[in-house]
Amino acid sequence: MSDNAAGGAHASTGNYLQRKAGVSPVSVLIRMILPLIAMLIALAPLSAKASIGFEGHAFPTPGTFPEADRVTEAPFAITAPGSITKLIEVTDFEMPTLPTVAVAELPQPSVETPLHKLFCVEYARARSGLAVFGDAKLWWARAKNLYARAAMPVENAVMVFSGSTRLKKGHVAVVTDIVSKREIRVDQANWQNHGEIDHATPVLDVSTKNDWSQVRVWDMRSNGFGAHVYAISGFIAKELVKQASNN
Repeated sequence: MSDNAAGGAHASTGNYLQRKAGVSPVSVLIRMILPLIAMLIALAPLSAKASIGFEGHAFPTPGTFPEADRVTEAPFAITAPGSITKLIEVTDFEMPTLPTVAVAELPQPSVETPLHKLFCVEYARARSGLAVFGDAKLWWARAKNLYARAAMPVENAVMVFSGSTRLKKGHVAVVTDIVSKREIRVDQANWQNHGEIDHATPVLDVSTKNDWSQVRVWDMRSNGFGAHVYAISGFIAKELVKQASNN
């Protein structure tokens, strides 16, 4: 082969290799666009589903709810306890006020007329269950070694009035309530000498040492404590349940 022929062959081979190895700019651009087109085609169905509405309304994106659709709670006010007429007030409902603690009130003094006249001793015996007999002034001594005897008031115990010029046979009454260390309530019979039953009669300790050795008794007619002071022997009870305290 001649040099010219050989040179032509070499040139032809070089041009073929150059065309083979070279990359056209158009082909590069097409290769870049094709993946983008394929991605857009793939995402088109999802975009269509996201735009579908419910009953003709499109779903709003989070954070774009209108103000009218927001749920608001009715305001309520709480006032300080002890100085209120209404504890809590709301728009649609009114809360009830807190229940008050029921405080037991002492019964008012009253008079009962029995079917027949009663003496103080028979009434006190029936109410207390004490088997003590004789005049009222003797009950304190006769209860010794039989029942509990106390110097201070005891609920359901029998208070023994000592004999005196005004109370020749003495008197007995049943303690129903201990109000304070100076005051009690008693039920008794024939205190007014009518054979009646006096309920919830106030009795006041007027002794200097508050030892219940001297008392004044409520007078129903004057609606106050009587002026007379009576000597007390003590209190007789089957069991010492509750006793007045000087502490």
